[in-house]
Amino acid sequence: MSNYEIISQVIKERRSIFPASYIKKEIPVEVINQILETANFAPTHKLTQPWRFTVIRKAGLAKLGAELGKLYKELVSPQNFLQKKYDSFAEKTSQADCIIAINMAVSGKIPEWEELAAVSCAVQNMALTAESLKVGAYWSSPPLIHDLGSFLGLKENEKCIGLFYMGYHNEKPWAPNRTSIEEKVSWIEE
Repeated sequence: MSNYEIISQVIKERRSIFPASYIKKEIPVEVINQILETANFAPTHKLTQPWRFTVIRKAGLAKLGAELGKLYKELVSPQNFLQKKYDSFAEKTSQADCIIAINMAVSGKIPEWEELAAVSCAVQNMALTAESLKVGAYWSSPPLIHDLGSFLGLKENEKCIGLFYMGYHNEKPWAPNRTSIEEKVSWIEE
């Protein structure tokens, strides 16, 4: 297979695999490091390399679930509080084998949206690497992530922009729900 065929296959097979589909099987630290290493090769304007990650495993998962539940209880009005939503934080975090907090360091050297684009590219590298290693993953961005800075030990110029859930799974591949690329591209040749 050519490099194009390999990368194209991995890109086209990548899917968001949610925690409910994860099986109880530990992801070796070496595999987590492989996933993170590829993040480091994302494009980055002025080489700001704004991606920062916090790996949460083992007992840390329960701590994260408790923190998300605590934040939800504190930040949601009593009339909007849903016990099912509150319980879901502990449930989802316990289903994952590893959660990586996706953090962004804002340099002030370039527009913040460019830092976000670089971090997004880093996470896409992680998602593709996870797929190639048969690790299920998905990027979650609940509103509560903006209040995780203290829990994650983030610096003043850093912010959490998502949680990257990971776990082994037994899901069978399924066809992607995409419309034709021709509907999304225009050409200017003259």
